Amino acid sequence: MAKEKKFITCDGNTAAAHVSYMFTEVAAIYPITPSSPMAEHVDEWAAKGRKNLFGQRVSIQEMESEAGAAGALHGSLQAGALTSTYTASQGLLLMIPNMYKVAGELLPCVFNVSARTLASHSLCIFGDHQDVMACRQTGFAMFCSGSVQEVMDLSAVPHLATLETSVPFINFFDGFRTSHEYHKIEEMDMEDIRPLVNPDYIKRFRDRALTPERPVTRGTAENPETFFTHREACNEYYDRIPEVVEKYCQEMTKITGREYHLFNYYGAEDAENVIILMGSATEPAREAIDYLNKQGKKVGMVAVHLYRPFAVDYLKKALPATVKRIAVLDRTKEPGAEGEPLYLDVKSALYDDERKPLIVGGRYGLGSSDTTPAKIVAVFKNLELPQPKNHFTVGIVDDVTFTSLPEEEEIPMGGDDLFEAKFYGLGADGTVGANKNSVQIIGNNTNKYCQAYFSYDSKKSGGFTCSHLRFGDSPIHSAYQVNTPNFVACHVQAYLHMYDVTRGLRKNGYFLLNTIFDGEELVNFIPNKVKRIFAQNNITVYYINATKIAQEIGLGNRTNTILQSAFFRITEVIPLDLAAQEIGLGNRTNTILQSAFFRITEVIPLDLAVEQMKAFIVKSYSKKGQDVVDKNFAAVDRGGEYKQLTVDPAWANLADEEAKADNAPAFVKELVRPINGQAGDLLKVSDFVKHDTVDGTWQNGTSAFEKRGVEAFVPVWNVENCIQCNKCSFVCPHAAIRPFVLTDAELAGIEGLETQEIKAPATLKGMHFRIETSVLDCLGCGNCADVCPGKKNKETGELEKALKMVPFNVDAEDMQKEAQNWEYLVHNVASKQDLVDIKQSPKNSQFAQPLFEFSGACSGCGETPYVKLISQLFGDRQMIANATGCSSIYSASIPSTPYTTNAKGQGPAFDNSLFEDFCEFGLGMVLGNKKMKERICHLLEEAKANEHVSAEFVAAADKWMANMNDSEGSKEAAAELKPLIAACAEKGCPVCAELKTLDHYLVKRSQWIIGGDGASYDIGYGGLDHVLASGEDVNILVLDTEVYSNTGGQSSKSTPLGAIAQFAAQGKRIRKKDLGLMQTTYGYIYVAQIAMGADNAQTLKAIREAEAYPGPSLIIAYAPCINHGLKRKGGMGRSQNEEKLAVDCGYWHLWRFNPLLADEGKNPFTLDSKAPKWEDFRDFLLGEVRYLSVQKAFPKEADELFSQAEKMAKLRYQTYVRKSQEDWSEQI
Repeated sequence: MAKEKKFITCDGNTAAAHVSYMFTEVAAIYPITPSSPMAEHVDEWAAKGRKNLFGQRVSIQEMESEAGAAGALHGSLQAGALTSTYTASQGLLLMIPNMYKVAGELLPCVFNVSARTLASHSLCIFGDHQDVMACRQTGFAMFCSGSVQEVMDLSAVPHLATLETSVPFINFFDGFRTSHEYHKIEEMDMEDIRPLVNPDYIKRFRDRALTPERPVTRGTAENPETFFTHREACNEYYDRIPEVVEKYCQEMTKITGREYHLFNYYGAEDAENVIILMGSATEPAREAIDYLNKQGKKVGMVAVHLYRPFAVDYLKKALPATVKRIAVLDRTKEPGAEGEPLYLDVKSALYDDERKPLIVGGRYGLGSSDTTPAKIVAVFKNLELPQPKNHFTVGIVDDVTFTSLPEEEEIPMGGDDLFEAKFYGLGADGTVGANKNSVQIIGNNTNKYCQAYFSYDSKKSGGFTCSHLRFGDSPIHSAYQVNTPNFVACHVQAYLHMYDVTRGLRKNGYFLLNTIFDGEELVNFIPNKVKRIFAQNNITVYYINATKIAQEIGLGNRTNTILQSAFFRITEVIPLDLAAQEIGLGNRTNTILQSAFFRITEVIPLDLAVEQMKAFIVKSYSKKGQDVVDKNFAAVDRGGEYKQLTVDPAWANLADEEAKADNAPAFVKELVRPINGQAGDLLKVSDFVKHDTVDGTWQNGTSAFEKRGVEAFVPVWNVENCIQCNKCSFVCPHAAIRPFVLTDAELAGIEGLETQEIKAPATLKGMHFRIETSVLDCLGCGNCADVCPGKKNKETGELEKALKMVPFNVDAEDMQKEAQNWEYLVHNVASKQDLVDIKQSPKNSQFAQPLFEFSGACSGCGETPYVKLISQLFGDRQMIANATGCSSIYSASIPSTPYTTNAKGQGPAFDNSLFEDFCEFGLGMVLGNKKMKERICHLLEEAKANEHVSAEFVAAADKWMANMNDSEGSKEAAAELKPLIAACAEKGCPVCAELKTLDHYLVKRSQWIIGGDGASYDIGYGGLDHVLASGEDVNILVLDTEVYSNTGGQSSKSTPLGAIAQFAAQGKRIRKKDLGLMQTTYGYIYVAQIAMGADNAQTLKAIREAEAYPGPSLIIAYAPCINHGLKRKGGMGRSQNEEKLAVDCGYWHLWRFNPLLADEGKNPFTLDSKAPKWEDFRDFLLGEVRYLSVQKAFPKEADELFSQAEKMAKLRYQTYVRKSQEDWSEQI
């Protein structure tokens, strides 16, 4: 009797981890996108007691870096434990030195890799094969899978083969396209694998383990007379690999019924034109081949599974005897090479083949550039030419070096039964999560196959997202984005004006819009271009006010349940009552729209959809109370309250509205806006060359041109209640609310602007004060309104705030007026920062222009207020070396650059190197700057010796040299010296001509090195310690979120005891590293620990002192993060208050260590925190999901963990108290 197949809906990472877990005893791990979920699954399964093939739980060890993970893996293997790791990109490259050792010592293991781009001219976290290709020389065998199903079916092959051959393997698949694609697939059963595991191979491995009982020596040094000969001794091990791998591929064929070989051929048996490639592009290639063969073409494909060793005989066997022309496709770029690796391998392999096929090569898909069947068709058309283009590119337009192939029209090739849908949402609004639920509902409750893939921009929560869903009756091979959808849902009405959301929508398709408008107002809101598409393509248009429904139900702005219900009702992919039991609300808005989707499209029966949505709600929210469950049930039921919009046939002839003219520079119009509009794939190579961005350079200040207007609520100023404290501006994460000070003349330039007479400082008396919000840039977090002290109403005695969060409607008259006010104030009101001491107080600091504005950080971000403040204080002379991580993503993601310039064109100069070397990178900047100042001194001395140089020049030069290391002194001296240098250079002086090219070094630079706790406590700690120990004048800012924020909330050495994080699924069991106190032991490093929301003044003072200190400084800033899961009312909208609560209860402490005080015989350590209210400590913990989850998942351990966490906090506080009481008055 045939074994019943078990289907699951999962992504590629889950499939790889599922199989890897079976073979793994120890996992040495370190987080990196997109591979982290594999290790997270292994950690979670181990925490829940899952057993591997050997009847044990896997032991997990998170290391400080990928290099450390490779070292631990190496050691674990030598100790006799089967060990795996999971990595990608720069992380894999950090492992390369150890990979040579592991391979050379013939240690069986598997590195599971979600293949990803390497950082070059810019960072890109998305997929291609650059990382794995950099490892092809290490001695590791390399095995590739092309789909989620293949990852599940074939991941056992490298595990089995490594045990038999003793050669380590890289098991890789495409990052994001496969690693993060959800697919309904057949699950591999461990019991099917068990018979294939030969215990003799495991015994052989264990017998070779290092042990004092049978001692041997490994890791020796070897001399020239033997090394070469000795190295060649491993050849027979590699010679056996193809045969062994083919054997296990055949075993997988027997288990799954799907045919697998080292090289799989697909296509016409008598094909003349064949492509060779590996990875996820083999899936759309199947569709293209089917399409062309139906037209009578003779085409085919060879999909590569075993890449190293490259088995020439097996490749020749896979190719049809009739082949005449071959195109080899590489998903990598090797500048300067004769061709990319796979192309060169195939050329070499077929050099003496009797068929003598013509072979050309091309590049595709770098950085997850989408590879569709149409692009594969273009490759086959190239092969049909009399002289096919070689070294081509596909999927881009290269109009500079003309490598690209002509583009082909995108047409549906996935089959007539395939239903395709796109959902446009906002990062963290739940659209992505709800769509994952949708494919789970459909996959788990119907016979349909399903697929989901999610694309994002580079912003954090609050950025653009697009979900690509497919459903069909046959296995889906469309491993590319949905380009021709049957259904489109737009969850953010502003997107109609920002993006081409109807692009590719098929005739007779559906469109669902979440909007606050109705009737004529809605018709007027929809752009003519969209109306025209609706009419010309007979689109059925639905709309729903999910926001209003959610507010009526009592869910605030959480509309996701309503939207998901609408999705099921519209599509009817499954019965709606079943879908409803499976959907959960979370804290999002999109489930309402998902509900509408199911209702409109009827992809499943409505009753089934409803049933499943409601089941999921009960499962997810019953612990929160019946009222929450009932509200979500109501949301599902009200997903049917969508309306159909009557499409006027006359719309088919509407002309586009006139584009609004503005003064945006060409760089913004020609590069920034197309990319922001999700049309970056339409740009040509010449567009980047024209604007001089070849090396990755991007102009500053482009974020100011976005004006997204995506928030639901914005703060509005009440002039009567304002006390001019500027706290709102001080804490704003996005610099979207600011104080403006106007002269009489400036105020006269705008009508109807409410202001106050400014009260202080005295230098601004007589001017006019206003708080203004950029309503189109604000993300509506509400921190400004939360911290606003307001003032007491004289009649009622109640506190009335000066800021109120109100609903935002971009077309409302009051909001348009606010936007106009902002534009006037920013462009016509001069900064008054030169009239006040901006470093004196938090209030004064906010009169300085922020040179960091409108970043891509999350709404309510705890990090960016610190970054913004530093830019206000020192931005005109600031250099920044930034670690890879959250702060690099929100600070510098093309096309948006939040670092900007002042009226003089000055501003922070930013660069990001890597994750692990950010401190060394910053030190290098300092060394370079010092050398250039030395050069200036040399040239000035040379100029002074010239008798033609004036006494004024000599005096100015001497003044600069005396003050060049003083910020204000160098500014003053530079202002005097620069014009004298320019005048002298104009007269033909060669020395001054060179000095003029160097005059930008005259003002002392403020060097800042910025990174998160992952970079600072873990992977980059060695560099941080070394740079601080150097004694150089650098300032290191550690943005401490206590987790790896950018890669998904993994544990770091900063994660406190008791907190749940990825890689700490049962709660962290060891205390947090005290980075600051460790660095005070040097004695000459300024160190401070701050929390802005707890004490604005202490934050400002610490930053001011650190920058002024003539040596190294370290500031550790507490930053609440969306990964913490703030439970208190307001969530991240009260992140500043969360900082205050953390300090009040003793969770976080404020202190400063200033070595200059020691020189005065004073204690350098100052404890700025007040005595904590320890009775509030546990309440604070339970106000965050990262702690609350421990209590829910592991109630027995939670009490002990929380007690230990409080004990550690008290111990740390007691240490600080003792430090603050030391007597430094007596010198030895």
